[in-house]
Amino acid sequence: MARSDGRCDDARVRADVQPELWVSDTAAAAAYYERAFGAVVEHRVGGPDDADGVVQLEVNGARFWVSGASEQFGRFAPASIAGATARFLLVVEHPQSVTDAAVVAGAELRSQVTEEHGWLLGRVVDPFGHEWEIGRPLGAWPPPA
Repeated sequence: MARSDGRCDDARVRADVQPELWVSDTAAAAAYYERAFGAVVEHRVGGPDDADGVVQLEVNGARFWVSGASEQFGRFAPASIAGATARFLLVVEHPQSVTDAAVVAGAELRSQVTEEHGWLLGRVVDPFGHEWEIGRPLGAWPPPA
C-alpha cells in the first residue's frame, strides 16, 4: 500500500537510489563501465550495440543506469553543457586499483588517490564527462558524533 510519506509497507521493496547517467552512446558507456569498474549488465533495453538503448549496471551491489541523452526530453550529456550536474561516489575496497583501471579504460585522472576527510579517495572524469570519486572510508562511517 502506498503511503503519503513515500515509504512502502511491502517488506520486499527497499528504498534505493539508482542514478541514470545520460551519455552520447549507451553501448560504449556500458562497455567502458564494465572495463573500468567491473560493472555487470543486469538489464538492457535494446541490443548490445544500441547507442540509444538503456542499460542497468551493477558494481558490487550498487546499481546505476546509462541511457542516451535527449535534448527533446531535457536530458543532456555532460559534453553538451560543457560540464556535469553531479559527481558520483563509487565506494570500493581498493580505490587505487579501481582508479587505475578507470584511467586505463579511458578516464581522465583529476586527483590521485589520497587520504582526505576520513576517506581514501581518487577522482576521475570518465570518457562521457561524468565525474567520479572512487574511495572508501578509513574508519567507521559516518564518524561518531
